[in-house]
Amino acid sequence: MKKGNVFIGTSGWKYAHWESLFYPPKLKKKDQLSYFASRFRTVELNNSFYRQPKPENFLDWGQQVPAGFIYAVKANRYFTHLKKLKVSKRELGIFMDAAANLGDHLGPVLFQLPPRWKVNLERLENFLNILPNFGRYVIEFRDQSWYIDEVYVLLEKYNCAFCIYDLGGHQSPIIERADFLYIRLHGPGEKYQGSYDGSILETWAGKVRDWLVAGKDVYLYFDNDQSAFATENADSIIEMLKI
Repeated sequence: MKKGNVFIGTSGWKYAHWESLFYPPKLKKKDQLSYFASRFRTVELNNSFYRQPKPENFLDWGQQVPAGFIYAVKANRYFTHLKKLKVSKRELGIFMDAAANLGDHLGPVLFQLPPRWKVNLERLENFLNILPNFGRYVIEFRDQSWYIDEVYVLLEKYNCAFCIYDLGGHQSPIIERADFLYIRLHGPGEKYQGSYDGSILETWAGKVRDWLVAGKDVYLYFDNDQSAFATENADSIIEMLKI
């Protein structure tokens, strides 16, 4: 069996409080992405969640990174929070066609559902059924009512990954129903804060090793941006995995 590939990075790269912590003091803001891409081979593009980028934005991001660098793209909240997945194939197509301007740099597309929105199997399947057939897709379920077998069966049917995550003390189930894994680590305590200790990182590294041996690709992103802990934790687990 072919061994899987692993991509480890952070959720976003543009944080003012990372300057002089992760980014060199005199580095220009326009050079931050290039510097980030020299240190990591992937990033989760999260500003697309708040404002839908234009095709030329995606094209520019793709041109600023080296071969082999991968963007995971967080889909716009229009699809998830405003419309709660009740969207048309055309609307999804417009977003995905724009993201396709990343070319070979386009990785999984993440749809983060809103908290307190309860499970809706019909809405989920209708949505999965109209996703464009080029690309990998991930759904992050922020309400625990979605943690049921019927949801997992649908994800497997459409080869859509269940986003494994921790957030504010909550650990989601570890569900493996697609041919790849997608993990988001939002901080060991309060949201987006704190640094993971070595034992927690080694536990995750062990899981990643097993998934790679099983031939599955793994995408893992740290979102504990406080004090640039995300970059430190990403570096640590990369060293543990010796990649």
